[in-house]
Amino acid sequence: MRARSFQSRLPVMIILSGVLLKAACLQAEETTPPRVVSVMEAVEQALKNNHEIRAQENALLAQEADVGAALSHLLPKVTLEERYSLTTNPGYAFFSKLNQGRITMQDFNPEELNNPERIRDFQTALNVEQPVFVKQAYLGLGLARREKRARQEDLRRKREEIAYRVLKAACTVTSAREFVRASGQAVDEAREHERVARLRYANGLGQYADTLRAATALSQALQRRNVAEKNLALARRYLGLLMAADGPVDIGEAELRLPEHEVSFYQESARTRSDLNAAGLRSLNAKESIRLAEARYWPSVGVGGTYQFNDHDRVFGSEGTSWQVGAYLRWDLFDGAKREYDRAKARHQSEQSREAVAAMQDGIGYRIAEAYADVQEARANSALARQALETAEEGARLVRLRYTNGLATLADLLNTQTALEEARVSAVERENAVRTAQATLSFESGAILPDLGIRD
Repeated sequence: MRARSFQSRLPVMIILSGVLLKAACLQAEETTPPRVVSVMEAVEQALKNNHEIRAQENALLAQEADVGAALSHLLPKVTLEERYSLTTNPGYAFFSKLNQGRITMQDFNPEELNNPERIRDFQTALNVEQPVFVKQAYLGLGLARREKRARQEDLRRKREEIAYRVLKAACTVTSAREFVRASGQAVDEAREHERVARLRYANGLGQYADTLRAATALSQALQRRNVAEKNLALARRYLGLLMAADGPVDIGEAELRLPEHEVSFYQESARTRSDLNAAGLRSLNAKESIRLAEARYWPSVGVGGTYQFNDHDRVFGSEGTSWQVGAYLRWDLFDGAKREYDRAKARHQSEQSREAVAAMQDGIGYRIAEAYADVQEARANSALARQALETAEEGARLVRLRYTNGLATLADLLNTQTALEEARVSAVERENAVRTAQATLSFESGAILPDLGIRD
């Protein structure tokens, strides 16, 4: 009697545990209900709020500051300088008084000249220096401007990357939701199988082992539904992370279909891909760095002037004033062969960047061909998976009728149920593979933002 009592309660316990787990999941979902947006809304918000994009924007602004810093080497330098000296050095003492405008006939007394008293001097100088020819500065400005353009291309590519990741995340959310629906159907069907098995056993038409096996199948179906619900919650969280949202985000039922083009369109679009443009600009910079290293062999020429105030008693005083203008030429004749090593290094780096760009071009061409083939394969497999699902549903329906009428075993029923669940999962996965492959092809060709109708 105790064994039969436990046996009769076992299916109820399994079902109750599933209900409790479902309630816990629903309670957690209600605590932070996901915000529902369309795919386009998700992409647009991610492009506006994503932290990686904002970091790239700040990198671009930093490079703009570098352009200004490079330009500053060609602009005049103005400095204000204040010096103080106290001396009994005959020469410094005489010329300090001369600069202060305090020379008298008594100062030409040999005794005074040879043994001067302590002289204080406050010297204020306003200096202006203007470079006229500094080859390194001109080349450095060109490199900074080209790097800024490369950073702009980096930002464009980061926007494309985030849009692509949002599309993939949206596909994952949609698929995870379909998995939850499919697992819910499986639970309902497993519950019905368990009910029929118990009914047949109660009427003496089936074995008790069948009720246990049906209850086990129900428990497994509940576990699969729990996994599907967890995966859906994580997918929503990840989408919210990409959008820099405060919580989970869900995608509405409407799908976003990217336009499809011929493979020649994608190949042509890839020639102007943002990261390829950035690599090309940096390759030009590496080549220009050779000229920058060679520029150190050239002299630098400039002009300058100074307006000077001298006073023996006050800071910024002006007992005596004077000015001077001049020009300068600086030429490094020998620096320990550093210029030769810098030029050799620049040549190797230029060759390195050229080869890297060539490898990148080849890799992009291959990935586009691969992505285009993936789209064709995914579409064909999706059609086959839908057909397999239709046949699995019909097969499960027929076996269910046969089992109800006592013409099939529970093992037959559970096997067909397993095949049906696998067909449902496969259909969802294959459809998700089509959408993901289309997004990948659009991203690899650099056409994802135009395909989404977003102007960069």
